[in-house]
Amino acid sequence: MKLYIYTALLSLIFVSCGKKDKMEQEIAQIPVTVEVVRFDKIFFETPPKDLEQVKQEFPYFFPKSEPDAVWLEKMTDPQWRELYQEVQKKYADIEPVKKDIRTWMQHVKYYFPKTKTPKLLTVISEMDYNNKAIYADSLVVVALEMYLGKEHRFYQFPDYIKQNFEERQILPDVVSSFSKTKIAPENNKNFLSRMILAGKELYLKDLLLPEYSDSEKIGYTPEQIKWCQENEEYMWRYFIEKEMLYNEDHKLNSRFINPAPFSKFYLEIDNESPGRVGAWIGWQIVRSYSNNNEVSLQQLLDTNAKELFEKSKYKPKK
Repeated sequence: MKLYIYTALLSLIFVSCGKKDKMEQEIAQIPVTVEVVRFDKIFFETPPKDLEQVKQEFPYFFPKSEPDAVWLEKMTDPQWRELYQEVQKKYADIEPVKKDIRTWMQHVKYYFPKTKTPKLLTVISEMDYNNKAIYADSLVVVALEMYLGKEHRFYQFPDYIKQNFEERQILPDVVSSFSKTKIAPENNKNFLSRMILAGKELYLKDLLLPEYSDSEKIGYTPEQIKWCQENEEYMWRYFIEKEMLYNEDHKLNSRFINPAPFSKFYLEIDNESPGRVGAWIGWQIVRSYSNNNEVSLQQLLDTNAKELFEKSKYKPKK
């Protein structure tokens, strides 16, 4: 009997893998051409006297409220020039990034066929780690100065933030921005709804970035993923016992969903935990819903948190 069950499970795994391989082959055939515009190079290699030409070509980067003196100083300031040189060392060849964007866009078109292919526009911005990569319909804007490698000497940020300043994080950041155009915000503001909203974004990465690890999708180290897996049952029991699921206290965001050096259970385990464990739990709930319900991706994204949770049959792994 045990041998029969094992054989049946093995057959299911092979069938599932075969379907995924066939789907990925189909996705790889979707025609996508990505245009790259190196605004970072255009801006810093343009003589100051020709600034007006750049402004006319890229008006969306030059608010009318900002005088030309701001841009002229940026063009010539030694620190900005040094940052530009560091970016060029790392991204003299932008083809790997372009290739990644193309592969991502093929997956997008598979699941969302009407999506237009955006231009990839690279910039050097203000080291705003909350807006490292932005999807804006016809553009994907990537601030390359935020992807020089977590150990770069320019970064004066806490470790939990700069650990994601790697080239490999460009696509997960792009998908985070893209997800906001596909996932409607929840009307209900309780903790469960916020967990599932974050979980939908991460689930979208499962489909659009299938070659990425879970740690890369959520911005964890492998050790942090392992911690969540080993403590999943404990965390869920804590949320239940503290009656948090339907609590609307906005402080739960900063404790368990927003980026942070650690999550705040207010227990000894805090310093061992990564931030965003609520988002990670929400991810597992959405995955469970997908596994237990025959629905399209759009149906999943449109399902409200309460219904999704009830139909997910989620049980934390022991």
